[in-house]
Parts: sequence; C-alpha cells; structure tokens
Amino acid sequence: MLKHLENGHVDMSSATEAAGCCAVYVEQPSSFGILDPGLMGLKEIIGEGTALIVGVDAVSLGIVKPPGRWGADIVVGEGQPFGIGPTAGGPIYGLFACGESYVRQMPGRIVGLTRDVDGKRAFTLTLSTREQHIRRHRATSNICSNETLIALMGAMHMALLGPRGIERLALRVTSATEATKRAVTSIEGIELVDPGASNFREFAVKLPGEASDALAHLDSKGVLGGFDLGVWWDFMSTCLLIGADERTSQSDIDALVAGLSSWLKEAGR
Repeated sequence: MLKHLENGHVDMSSATEAAGCCAVYVEQPSSFGILDPGLMGLKEIIGEGTALIVGVDAVSLGIVKPPGRWGADIVVGEGQPFGIGPTAGGPIYGLFACGESYVRQMPGRIVGLTRDVDGKRAFTLTLSTREQHIRRHRATSNICSNETLIALMGAMHMALLGPRGIERLALRVTSATEATKRAVTSIEGIELVDPGASNFREFAVKLPGEASDALAHLDSKGVLGGFDLGVWWDFMSTCLLIGADERTSQSDIDALVAGLSSWLKEAGR
C-alpha cells in the first residue's frame, strides 16, 4: 500500500517499495479532491510487471489527462454522475476499462459494436469465450450483478452530452469547486489543507475548532456542510471535506459561508 502525506498527496518516495507487487491502486482525484501531478510518473517507478489501477471521477476526464495516457492498466469509477440520482447509494453502475492485455480476464459481459448481415450498425456480445455458456469452469462472467437498465440510462446521458458536453460539465464542476474554495477560505481562521493543490469536486480545509461542531451548527441552519475527516483519521478532527458540483449555486455557497461565519462568531473564535 502506498503511503500518503498529510496533505492528501501520494508519498512518491514509497512507490519504489511497490515495484514487483501484483498491483497498485490510486485515485485521481484523491479522497481530498486533489489532482495529484505526481501520479503521472508512477507507472515508470513501479514497472511494467506491476499493474497500475486508477480510480477516477469520470466527469473529470472531460478536462484532465486520462489515466491510460500515463500508464494505467485498469481504470475504474462510478457512473452515477452521468444521469443517475444518488438514491441513498444505489442502484448505480460502475465504469471499467483496461488495456488489451487484460481484456480476456475482464468480468461481466462485453457488448461490442459491429455490422449485421445487411450492413446496419448493431450491438453484440463479444469475447464470449470468457462466459459461462462457453467455458463454464473458466468463466469470468458467472458472478456479476445486472445493472443494464441503469447502465443504459448512463449511456444515453453521455451520448446526449457528447465529448464537448462532458468537457463543459467538467469545467462547470471545476468552476463551482474553485468558487466555493475561494469563498470558504476568505473566512478568517479557515485555511486549505493543501493551498497549492488543484481540486476537482472536493477540497479539504482546516478549521479553528472541531469539524463535528461546525457540521452540527451548519445542520441547524439547514446547510449540508461536508464530511468530518476526523471520522477517518483522528488527527484530522478539525478538518472538513467540502464538495461542489454542477448544481452548486451562488446561493448555496453564500449559505455555507454564512453558516461557517456564524459558527465561528458564536464559538468566539
């Protein structure tokens, strides 16, 4: 497992220890919403014999360099941002991509694009030798859930957006993230965990008090303020993870800033 620095970046000095492992998994952006430029050289460090698996925010790929371009062997992510409501955690669908060398080990059914006998465009199951009705004892697709309806909704949403639409969506999320970040850190006493980082959808801030107290105050004002990072790491109990997306409005940002400001005032900080 790669070590991480307190600011959320991968400690690249520990990456050499992962060389020779079966696989290395990282996320871009990170759990702090940080787009870590250090990951671009990770594959070169761990070597071709170690698979590089990258978890992504798929919307971010509208504007950032895709992991396949910097050596990722397998890329995974949630499809929920593309046309699927959060619905308390499900049902949603996942995104999975891999290099040619891993295609025949992929689980699940693969639908490919082809032409029928009349030359018309058609969709068909492909690489079926991986499946249970061909090689039952060696199948990779006999244990999988079926989220076809949800995946179809996502495919329709992405098709309607198109490449330019996905780019614009990613830019909108980035704009909302940066606007929220600027507004929150304009409050005296609140600072970024990593001031120099580029963020997508989320960012972490340090508060002059417990994050749990701030969230309770925000909740009393009708504001969903973020996530207390102290739940994951005790030493980050004063840190708050705040998110923004394409639906975040200026009034949402103003309400968050007003709530944090009143919390600081009432606490005498």
